[in-house]
Amino acid sequence: MKKLSARRRHPLAAVVVLLLALAATGGLYAAFAPAGKAQADETAQSLAIDEGKKLYTVGCASCHGTGGQGTTDGPSLVGTGSAAVDFQVGTGRMPAQQPGAQVPKKKVIYTQAEIDQLAAYVASLGAGPITPTEKQVDPAGADIANGGELFRNNCAQCHNFTGKGGALTHGKYAPDLEGVSPKHIYEAMQTGPQSMPSFPDTTMPEQEKKDIIAYIQAVNGSETASPGGLSLGGLGPVSEGLFAWIFGLGALVATAVWVAAHTAKAKKS
Repeated sequence: MKKLSARRRHPLAAVVVLLLALAATGGLYAAFAPAGKAQADETAQSLAIDEGKKLYTVGCASCHGTGGQGTTDGPSLVGTGSAAVDFQVGTGRMPAQQPGAQVPKKKVIYTQAEIDQLAAYVASLGAGPITPTEKQVDPAGADIANGGELFRNNCAQCHNFTGKGGALTHGKYAPDLEGVSPKHIYEAMQTGPQSMPSFPDTTMPEQEKKDIIAYIQAVNGSETASPGGLSLGGLGPVSEGLFAWIFGLGALVATAVWVAAHTAKAKKS
């Protein structure tokens, strides 16, 4: 009896064992859960790439090649990254309807989920600019004045100082930026589509891109009034001067002709 009583466990021993077991289970979960999540993310990415390849084969391969290497009808997509795909397809510029000096913006034919899958496939061909997050493109709290200075120094030569766009050489043009989403403006600065130069984060940091987006939205906003009255497309003194010459001088000439004609009639009578 003494031996049995000596071996009898302490009443709290079971509780201690249970706590140790729970701690061990939690440790195992902490050790294996991240790996499981990473594996799930990798599987989802692989599925997106597979679906994107199917979409690419049907809608893009005829111009850009079966492996994105490019052809005489379209440039190589290796290294262009997901941001370029999201911009080009998300604005309807791709797939292109016909070759030309510049591919215009048109109705988008893919859903955003399909665009994401295409972007995942093209990104798998080679490292390139990544599609920005909502936080990266959100202009809330940005410095509009600094954005205006950056825009005038880097963008106004083509897009004019209010982003209304303008003509370039050989049939190309800088598009109007009014109504363009912040994400697509950010991606255009990242990737430099068509005739536009690229402004990677090493050249123009993320915050400066946000400042420019904030300026474009402010200068084209509904609450922004033009102190000069009629904006004439916001094209500046050249268009204003041309308007004055054509309509102002034309009105003066017409008035002079009318006065001269009526004066001659008065003299005859």
